[in-house]
Amino acid sequence: MPILEGEGLTKHFGGLAAVSRVDFSVEEGEIVGLIGPNGAGKTTLFNLISGALVPKEGTVRFQDRKINGLKPHRICRMGLARTFQSVKVFPNMPVFENVLLGSLFGTSGGMSSADAAGEAEKALEFVGLSALSSIPAKDLTLANQKRVEVASALATQPELLLLDEMMAGLNATEVAEAMELAGRIHDRGITVFMIEHVMRAIMNVCDRIMVLHHGEKIAEGTPQEIAASKTVIEVYLGE
Repeated sequence: MPILEGEGLTKHFGGLAAVSRVDFSVEEGEIVGLIGPNGAGKTTLFNLISGALVPKEGTVRFQDRKINGLKPHRICRMGLARTFQSVKVFPNMPVFENVLLGSLFGTSGGMSSADAAGEAEKALEFVGLSALSSIPAKDLTLANQKRVEVASALATQPELLLLDEMMAGLNATEVAEAMELAGRIHDRGITVFMIEHVMRAIMNVCDRIMVLHHGEKIAEGTPQEIAASKTVIEVYLGE
């Protein structure tokens, strides 16, 4: 059963259709990749799903409930969390407090301060940042700032996690570590929908891949099917 569905999603910026009549579904327990050239509409689609933008047309359903039009914090508290293409951390706050905000304000149950702190500690341990919890987020490497953002999202106790280019700007070793982290998130029972340009990661981590081009979905299938698609090769992968 799909945990997330979109039907006919459309969003214009001026006269430009950033997303045009896009249908998609993500099954519970999947890792689904979203790829396409720069400007294809990938992050706009994530913004429509997470409530940062409201579609001009179409519907987004999470756990069979319509969510387009809801505020982002309400969607997050329903169990749908995200990270961002450009890292969004509170730079002057310690790592621990960045993650604590997720557990305090992103969960549905109204946690006590002690329980929220416990969730933050568990999330930091999971992403491997416990030893850096007292350091201001601005003093971390890009790779570790991305892990802070992932930990903050995990602290909201999501059932579905949107990862927007978690591996962008990382070196080969950091990409391998990020791939391993994505796999461990999935092993926790969290469904993952991820935008990525690192094709090695997408092809090895994802169960299924969707391709956008000029705001339209042009292909969808297994990594093997996408790698063999003439259309995808022409517009994105290259020979």
